[in-house]
Amino acid sequence: MSYTGPGFEPAPPRRPRRRTLTVALAALVSGGLLGWGVYAAVGGSEGDGAAPGGTSVPPSASAPGSSRTPSPSGGSASPSAEDEKPGASATATSPPASAPAASGALKGKVVVIDPGHNPGNFRHTTEINRTVDIGTNRKECDTTGTSTNDGYAEAEFTLDVAHRMRTLLEARGATVKLTQDDDRPFGPCVDERARIGNDAKADAVVSLHADGSGTGNRGFHVILPGSVRAGAADTRAIVGPSRDLGERIAGNFVRATGSAPSNYTGGGTGLVTRKDLGGLNLSTVPKVFIECGNMRDSKDAALLTSGAWRQKAAQGITDGIVSFLRG
Repeated sequence: MSYTGPGFEPAPPRRPRRRTLTVALAALVSGGLLGWGVYAAVGGSEGDGAAPGGTSVPPSASAPGSSRTPSPSGGSASPSAEDEKPGASATATSPPASAPAASGALKGKVVVIDPGHNPGNFRHTTEINRTVDIGTNRKECDTTGTSTNDGYAEAEFTLDVAHRMRTLLEARGATVKLTQDDDRPFGPCVDERARIGNDAKADAVVSLHADGSGTGNRGFHVILPGSVRAGAADTRAIVGPSRDLGERIAGNFVRATGSAPSNYTGGGTGLVTRKDLGGLNLSTVPKVFIECGNMRDSKDAALLTSGAWRQKAAQGITDGIVSFLRG
């Protein structure tokens, strides 16, 4: 995704956490940023997958990209990558895109997972290149996404993590809906992706991505909606709760995966605010994006293509959502 332009706002400076870490740990402060404070205090890992804290669901044995055809584009990152990227491979036992909530702590809560892009987008370039209104301006309906140098498509990654998250969230009683489950030829467009979350009256929406930045750029970052009021876009009511959601996801992602916040955007906070993404601009419910790592860096790619690491990523994002929904 592109990080320049009028809609880009780096995260504001954050107060140092090391001096308060001992107190925070002693008090057992809840919320995702505790995990982030631990990461900062101990120096963190370089995303080697040795995450503190295990996963509650065994990782899938399926290999990355085993059941989809990656984009023939060679995986070059689209500079206008929106709130979508193609989905990842699923097991034969994956539940449908929308399933009723079971009993559990999140019973009555609705979570929409937005797996970035669509595996079929590269076959429909005319359709995905048409522009749609995002309030502040017009942007492409969707993009093909990026891939690792070995051809593992971002669309494969996002859909795989979405399926893992759905399993975890439904086990807690949430009703989960996916914006796409490789069940349509392309898209949906960015405006429709936002509308799916809005129409579902979702309590939280997370758009899943992996970045296509330069070699040596590593780590994850969470993208928050900026305050926008233009045309059909009005994010003022969701800026605060979306930041809360994003901070909790970021902290829990660190704890679950051991990955560091991005070293190339967000000033080391792992948080970036943007006003140029239709999926955020048009949302009326709390929503964030997460770029789980950089597919074009070999070290990050080794993590993103690991089923065990993807399970940790799904766990970390899920834990952040649960923390947000439970308050």
